[in-house]
Amino acid sequence: MTMPDPDGPLAEQLLRFTRRVHRIQKRHLQECGLGVTPAQSRLLRTLAHYDAPPRMADLAERLEVVPRAVTTLVDGLEASGKVRRVPDPANRRVIRIELTEDGRGALRELHGARRSAAEEILAPLTEEQRAVLGELLDTLIDGDAVRGC
Repeated sequence: MTMPDPDGPLAEQLLRFTRRVHRIQKRHLQECGLGVTPAQSRLLRTLAHYDAPPRMADLAERLEVVPRAVTTLVDGLEASGKVRRVPDPANRRVIRIELTEDGRGALRELHGARRSAAEEILAPLTEEQRAVLGELLDTLIDGDAVRGC
């Protein structure tokens, strides 16, 4: 006899919520008119955290994707003028990825789109509920560290 899964409904709620968040973020990205996908947006935000232009392999590792996925994202962003490939000054065979001025401008607009998406998602919650949700999310996010994963 199989025991019922007590967390099954909660897991389903989390999956439905995740899909809703992605759907709302995608809509807000489309509304800002930059022609950037959610994955490209993530790559731009990741690039902004580097002090020096990273290698594609560094981006793949940070984004937790295969290098080929980064190549596809960079190709699209380079075609739209938001990033460029530059040779590494220490090793000309190594290619690094840097933000262009257009890329920095896009990041500013994307920040606004993400903020408005978050406002829409959190709109039904009171300030107290938002604080509780923040604490719960911190617990879930830090859960990997607690378990040593």
